[in-house]
Amino acid sequence: MEFKGYQRENSGYGIRNHVLVMCSVNCASGVVQAIKRALPEVVPVINNYGCGSGGNDAAVMIRTLAGIANNPNVAAVLVIGLGCEGLGAERLADSIKGKPVECLLIQRDGGSATTTKRGIEIGRHFLSLARVQKRVPVPITELVVGLECGGSDALSGITANPAVGAAADLFIKEGATTILAETTEMIGTTHILKRRAATPEIGEQVEELVNNQEERVRQALGERAGMVIAPGNIEGGLSSITEKSLGCIEKGGTTPINEVVGYAHRPAKRGLVIMDTPGYDIDSMAGLAAGGAHAILFTTGRGTPAGFPAVPVVKICSNSTTFNNMPGDIDINAGTIIDADKSIEQVGQEIYELTIRVANGELTCAEKNLSIPFNYLKQGPTF
Repeated sequence: MEFKGYQRENSGYGIRNHVLVMCSVNCASGVVQAIKRALPEVVPVINNYGCGSGGNDAAVMIRTLAGIANNPNVAAVLVIGLGCEGLGAERLADSIKGKPVECLLIQRDGGSATTTKRGIEIGRHFLSLARVQKRVPVPITELVVGLECGGSDALSGITANPAVGAAADLFIKEGATTILAETTEMIGTTHILKRRAATPEIGEQVEELVNNQEERVRQALGERAGMVIAPGNIEGGLSSITEKSLGCIEKGGTTPINEVVGYAHRPAKRGLVIMDTPGYDIDSMAGLAAGGAHAILFTTGRGTPAGFPAVPVVKICSNSTTFNNMPGDIDINAGTIIDADKSIEQVGQEIYELTIRVANGELTCAEKNLSIPFNYLKQGPTF
């Protein structure tokens, strides 16, 4: 199997050819937004922090932003900084390899208006470079697919999530990589995941990962820890995090777990990988994108339009009611497993085939709607 992608100098092949305009600190976001207004084709990434973070949060911030900039779907990057932020725009720009990169600092380069004007010139040049790049045949073994769920309901675990699992098995059969995320939504399923580990050592890593997350939840929520689910999940028929988790892990299919990686780290192995991300969708998708995911399969029961910058997000709905209530937001209706007598395998094949078409350039609903919210994992205080 093949798809047609864009070859990168140091980071494989991309399924999109985006020019990112990224601010290293929220103080510089006005310039990024102004460049986006002038050049609608660029993709903005607004960092809501950039200062006031210490320790692990600062390391996660630079790793995530650099990882997204280095995602193979990105053709070129313009970094906009203020000049006095803790992150350092030039440091961020230096971490981006194998593609055109420029860095502007508002305090150094003439203020907001002048920096915007210069940024528009650079952005226009980067777009011209991207337009001349052509897609080339790429083996499907190069494809990395993130697995996400959000706004789950009681049907997610018996329609959409198992169907994504069937698609994940198809990708892995062809030699691709899938990344199962959301450690919070693995709580209560350690014994199942551990049995699926490719080696005893990986099994111990999975157990430690989930147990540590469960302990953090207990420390934060006390006796309410078993209810760490959203109000919409409860309205949709879910009763506890364990019930939700049993459905969530269905997205991983049936193949062995070959690796466990930290948040926003790139897998070193192919096949099924677990990434340590939170349950919050936007933060979780940031980890997947920074980890090199070309596309994200995102199941939902209650419905969510959220996509992500530079990474196409395929929305799969668990029920026909939500699918019909949100026309233009959902790509595939897995509710047909219940009301149209389709099998899980049939819908999994639909998801697989659509994802290949997306890899070849077909737009997802979230892309058409320009839905690109961005945030990333932050755990410590802001100073």
